[in-house]
Amino acid sequence: MSRKRLGITIYGCGQDEAVLFRKMAPRFGIVPAITDAAVSEANIELASGNRCISVDHKTRIPNSVLFALRRAGVMYISTRSIGYDHINIKCAKSAGISVENVMYSPDSVADYTVMLILMQMRNVKSIISRADIHDFRLNDVRGRELRDMTVGVIGMGRIGTAVMDRLRGFGCRVLAYDQCPKPFAGYVHLDELLQQSDIVTLHIPLNAGTYHFINRQRIGQMKHGVCIINTGRGSLLDTEALIPALESGKIGAAALDVLEGEEGVFYFDYRKKPIENKLLLQLQELPNVLITPHTAYHTEHALNDIVENTIVNCLKFESEI
Repeated sequence: MSRKRLGITIYGCGQDEAVLFRKMAPRFGIVPAITDAAVSEANIELASGNRCISVDHKTRIPNSVLFALRRAGVMYISTRSIGYDHINIKCAKSAGISVENVMYSPDSVADYTVMLILMQMRNVKSIISRADIHDFRLNDVRGRELRDMTVGVIGMGRIGTAVMDRLRGFGCRVLAYDQCPKPFAGYVHLDELLQQSDIVTLHIPLNAGTYHFINRQRIGQMKHGVCIINTGRGSLLDTEALIPALESGKIGAAALDVLEGEEGVFYFDYRKKPIENKLLLQLQELPNVLITPHTAYHTEHALNDIVENTIVNCLKFESEI
């Protein structure tokens, strides 16, 4: 007698993800129910009969939806992301639902972080903008070389560590800080990192304790002209404190792959409709700011990891209940 296949409902599933889920399903013995719609009270029925669901990181899940999912029989949510900030973990637990993230190659975000650093050190936004209008003169401001820089890495998890590994190849001085101290020759207290770094890059999770981790006070501690890189979560950085610091030159440059209020803007086509996120519009007007739409993780390798580990997580949960 053949064993019944496990059903998993996959919410907020893009076309490329759907192809991989369907390709991997027979190998793992699962039956995926796939929808491109984010989980909501309107489509709870898609999870009916399945104890495990998978959600994307792009949409915040209301508490009411968590309780509705549990009433529908859901006991486990695998979020296809490293961050949990779009799900109220305490509420999920009180509803009787376990929540787990997925691990994927840290190289995707680490590569992208170093790319953003290099782009800002060479004023690439200005170079490309001028070249696009056929102005091929050299920039008035010369670029800087990474070997002359001190880079402060905040967060020494898998991605932060991968960033540090790459930076060593450029010959720059690397400082690191983590809320849970870890052995590293360049480990320093946060105050020292902020005071000494020419570049600060953020790789800590977003939670109640790290909301606006870089705020007005900590910006004040930084070197004049510092460059800030954020490929973590938008709310690690107080955007309302960032903008005047960029305008004054206190912060010399910023490269932001994530942004406060990005939900409903990033991943959508706004070419023919107005953007209401005023902070985003202000940042885009500044010549020393690069904005990209939460795309650092978006590689083929990472996507394969995400899909496979989502399935593995669900199978593991089912085997343990």
